[in-house]
Amino acid sequence: QVQLVESGGDLVQPGGSLRLSCAASGTIFGINAMGWYRHEERELVARIISGGRITYADSVKGRFTISRDNAKNTVYLQMNSLKSEDTAVYYCRVVTNLNTYWGKGTLVTVSS
Repeated sequence: QVQLVESGGDLVQPGGSLRLSCAASGTIFGINAMGWYRHEERELVARIISGGRITYADSVKGRFTISRDNAKNTVYLQMNSLKSEDTAVYYCRVVTNLNTYWGKGTLVTVSS
């Protein structure tokens, strides 16, 4: 079983920055992809797959940066120039050779 622990959600003013983290632990048989999604609909924000290919939602391109620390099985999302429309619960997703796992979510609120 794989556990995901997310952190970094907070209240921030428009134009501000936040960094989300998601650490995977447990019995991991190879991670194929790690990514961030938001809202209950699990809208893609950013993902990084094996080999390093990265995909961003158009709405966050140029403002958000996803990165991964393979040694720590951790994925990060650096969010800059935050807008009110970025307000959401952000979910981490990890795809391994055996299964797909979701975190419980971390709340990001962008408001003055």
